[in-house]
Amino acid sequence: MSFDLEVCRERRARLIARVGEGVVILNSAPELTSGGDTEIPYRQDADLYYLTGFQEPGTVAVLSNDEDGPGFTLFVRPRDPAREAWSGPRAGVDGAVDEFGADAAFPIDELDQHLPDLVRPADKIFYSLGLDAAMDDRVTGLIAAARAARPRTGQGPSGIEDLDPILSAMRRTKDAVELTSMRRSAEVAVAAHRATMAAARPGMGEWELEAVLEYNFRAMGATGPAFPSIVGAGENATVLHYTANNRRINDGDLVLVDAGADLGMYCSDLTRTFPISGRFSSAQRELYAIVLAAEEAAIGVVQPGAAFAGIHQAAVRVLVEGLLTLGILEGSLDELIESGDYRRYYPHRTSHWLGLNVHDVGMYREGGESVLLEPGMVLTVEPGLYIPADAEDIDKEYLGIGIRIEDDVVVTADGHEILTRGVPVAVDEIEALVGSVLR
Repeated sequence: MSFDLEVCRERRARLIARVGEGVVILNSAPELTSGGDTEIPYRQDADLYYLTGFQEPGTVAVLSNDEDGPGFTLFVRPRDPAREAWSGPRAGVDGAVDEFGADAAFPIDELDQHLPDLVRPADKIFYSLGLDAAMDDRVTGLIAAARAARPRTGQGPSGIEDLDPILSAMRRTKDAVELTSMRRSAEVAVAAHRATMAAARPGMGEWELEAVLEYNFRAMGATGPAFPSIVGAGENATVLHYTANNRRINDGDLVLVDAGADLGMYCSDLTRTFPISGRFSSAQRELYAIVLAAEEAAIGVVQPGAAFAGIHQAAVRVLVEGLLTLGILEGSLDELIESGDYRRYYPHRTSHWLGLNVHDVGMYREGGESVLLEPGMVLTVEPGLYIPADAEDIDKEYLGIGIRIEDDVVVTADGHEILTRGVPVAVDEIEALVGSVLR
């Protein structure tokens, strides 16, 4: 369970220390439906969850440093036995205080009544514009009202400051509770990927492997996949975010599976590429070896004080060297890297932050320089090669091959910890695992 009352209280205290005399307003994620009235499973806004642990829709949190008022106020849906019979129990106003530690709580329909009083002592409002039009209008209205009243009151917020840079910087470095949740999410993803590889056999549908994968997510306690699962066989593996998963897998195909679990609101993100037959062809093996070497080089960069950009640079250098060796690229190594000609075969970056969101928040460059890695940061390392099936200037044995290898990595005090290596990456270990449930 990633929610801890005391941890959330400490996070709020750190945030309030950063905003000084400001007031923070956070809004819950919207409820979504499909087909008019079919509810899509709800997932709370990550910022609101990070600071409060509260997972219900229709919620607004207000944080302030005002000594004369509540430091933590929640506006929530009131208890409603008739609605709860359909949709499950609500915390209500009392639960917001007793279970989630709010200093004050009100029904959400009283937001406009109480919000002006909560923001009046502040010098500015910290809020992330652009996520909810109705709340944007409400917040800008508070600023307009404060401006109009200031000649009489001499107080009130004078502007809106973007909350995202402050809160994203906090979330970029994970605390001990978060790391425990992320290790567990990774464990679930590892078990699901292993089960999927073990069940794989020629003639299966991509959708069947997807079903094995996501069954194991749910069976091990995850809410489900952290993002639409990618199961791409053959040429489909060259499509970076392929999610149709509707093709039969032919003997001789490579299968790229990119999927992670959502467990306790924390995400894993893991990719393996394997031969459906259980044996790599010579060309598949050659390209796979290049990608694996690139991943190992990139992971080797991960340590405190290293530049985030260095992860990508290390991977690119190995990938380009490999493509030169195979004759897929021609020219000077440094010139190919400088020109970006390799992007025909490697069009994406090597890493992203990971946490409450799959592509988690946090800047990659600050002050014009690459962010330096710190203990507690969690990121993916995921180089790949994607050879177009219709390329006319490449040996045909390489055409239509897509390979990506991805692991989740924590920056530690003395280096790094790989969370997802329970799924093999070595060729012989992959060949031993694929289809093993049938042997």
